[in-house]
Amino acid sequence: MRFPKISRSLRQLSTHVLAIALGVVLAVSTLQVLPSQAEPAPTITVDTSNLIAQRQSPASAVIGSSSFVTAAVNRVGSAVVRIDTERTITRRVDPFMEDPFFRRFFGDGFSQQMPPSEQLRGLGSGFIIDKSGLVMTNAHVVDKADKVTVRLKDGRTFEGKVQGIDEVTDLAVVKINAGNDLPVAPLGSSTNVQVGDWAIAVGNPLGFDNTVTLGIVSTLKRSSAQVGISDKRLDFIQTDAAINPGNSGGPLLNGQGEVIGINTAIRPDAMGIGFAIPIDKAKAIAAQLQRDGKVAHPYLGVQMLTLTPALAKQNNTDPNSPIQIPEINGVFVMRVVPNSPAASAGIRRGDVILQIDGKAITSAEQLQNVVEDSRLGQVLQVKVQRGNKTEQLSVRTAELQNAS
Repeated sequence: MRFPKISRSLRQLSTHVLAIALGVVLAVSTLQVLPSQAEPAPTITVDTSNLIAQRQSPASAVIGSSSFVTAAVNRVGSAVVRIDTERTITRRVDPFMEDPFFRRFFGDGFSQQMPPSEQLRGLGSGFIIDKSGLVMTNAHVVDKADKVTVRLKDGRTFEGKVQGIDEVTDLAVVKINAGNDLPVAPLGSSTNVQVGDWAIAVGNPLGFDNTVTLGIVSTLKRSSAQVGISDKRLDFIQTDAAINPGNSGGPLLNGQGEVIGINTAIRPDAMGIGFAIPIDKAKAIAAQLQRDGKVAHPYLGVQMLTLTPALAKQNNTDPNSPIQIPEINGVFVMRVVPNSPAASAGIRRGDVILQIDGKAITSAEQLQNVVEDSRLGQVLQVKVQRGNKTEQLSVRTAELQNAS
């Protein structure tokens, strides 16, 4: 009977001894990893052959690197040019100033203070699109210029010859004779541009050569009517990259250094907003300017306004309104140009254009694009609302002679 008690005591003793031993081991281990006592950690070799590399996110790539703008500019920078223009304007001499009595009263020196002519100078930008020396720029940069001088980034200057101007799209092509090995700007596609993409403007704003500004694409398809230039037919790329006078005609680049637009400084009151002509539009216009020297634009000959039921109702509830407008969606004809295709077809002021060739028309910009995409002399079937009746009219497009 005493053996079980002895056995139980031995088991308790062994348990206490084991606990004490474990405590000693833990204490010693803790002392070994103290900073003052630790030995250099052994080198651990990890086999990375089977590990999957993690891709750096676009955001961290941009934030962590400042070279993507530099790379983009370096790709196109040498193809960006400065364009200086000179234009002489002649003043008509007022017969009053040649009158002997006037000269006797004011003296001969008064009339001599006003020179009969004055030389105006302009500044813009452009970029080379072909090794033969073709330069693309804005029409307003070189329009009516007597002399065009193109200066390359390396300092060389050449006299430029204007090959063609299209005022409607504000595009022009200039030719310089500088051999056949000029740097060429890589042209991208504006079709793939998205809101939020990087936008890099290169040019000579305010005479500061080789200036680069960075922003993003703010919006797409900003119509010329919304911008405030009704005599143009364009859907602009809007950007917050700084575009100032002198930038006109220079390239707007994407993050890869491809030209996606042509900078156009058209709103002097715009603060932090710039506009660019999409490069896909510019490519088509440039090809026609090289071939024909001009671009034929079909037109109808109406001044128009996008009409909505709300806008019509606002007009109709005004007791001083001279006309009642149908409360529908369409394009309201505010004015018909005399001797225009619209006038010949019988379109009247106050008509609401509903359809063209069976396609619903709901905005002035849409109507303008449909006409622009038509052929010269093409007959368009135009459905209009006139009072309480609808009329079907046939309008034959003609060539727009004067953009203004």
